[in-house]
Amino acid sequence: MSLAENLAIVFVAGLVTALATGIGALPFLYFDTISDRRNVVLWGIASGVMVAASTFGLLDEGLAAGTPLELGAGIVAGVVLVVVARRALSGADVGPRAYAEADRRKLALILGVLTVHSFPEGVAIGVSFADLGLEGGLPLLGITVPLLALFMTVAISIHNVPEGTAIAIPLRSMGIADWRLVWWAIFSSLPQPVGAVLAFAFVRLARDLLAVGFGFAAGAMIYLVASEFVPEAREIGEGLPGGGLRELAGGFALGVLVMVPLLAI
Repeated sequence: MSLAENLAIVFVAGLVTALATGIGALPFLYFDTISDRRNVVLWGIASGVMVAASTFGLLDEGLAAGTPLELGAGIVAGVVLVVVARRALSGADVGPRAYAEADRRKLALILGVLTVHSFPEGVAIGVSFADLGLEGGLPLLGITVPLLALFMTVAISIHNVPEGTAIAIPLRSMGIADWRLVWWAIFSSLPQPVGAVLAFAFVRLARDLLAVGFGFAAGAMIYLVASEFVPEAREIGEGLPGGGLRELAGGFALGVLVMVPLLAI
């Protein structure tokens, strides 16, 4: 296959994960609210899925592709980039009303925030497709697809569902129409296919840095779980018995268990 065909496949995989974010908004077509308890469980599942995918997928493959030093350098780079970008873009308001009222500068900030949030997940998809078309993968529609790529695409799609729910909750309170909730949820993840294509092109052109790429994606995603997903769940669960820790831990464990069948492939 040509590079363009490979890039198209990777883009489609990233688009699938972005579309999965819209699934999280679908319950609001039938229900006005989702309980705090269920919301905390959903955040726990998302966290468990991401940690399992990063640990047993990206980090494991990174150690096989290079040295621990290269993997560690990638992890540090992933964390640092997210921290720096988040601080640089702090204060940008993100939401449909902000989009409608934004001038070009503010719109750039909004898109920057969405990119910082979703781009690392796209990078994870891109690096997982590094061996696309090479030996050792799973034949699928005449194409040899790496097992890691299938694992990461499914993992991030599962993870994006509760993200879509979290995005839809405040938008619902703003009176946003039902199907527009789905659109805005998907919109928040559109940087993922872009990140996937860029990361794939990078690791295919610089195979010696593959371990760094795996580390970068894993470091950024684990940092997002620790700095964003877990604190968000704790805040939502403040009014629950024990601060929602039981629901969070249960959801986390369930998220890890969801990935076990894929790990066994």
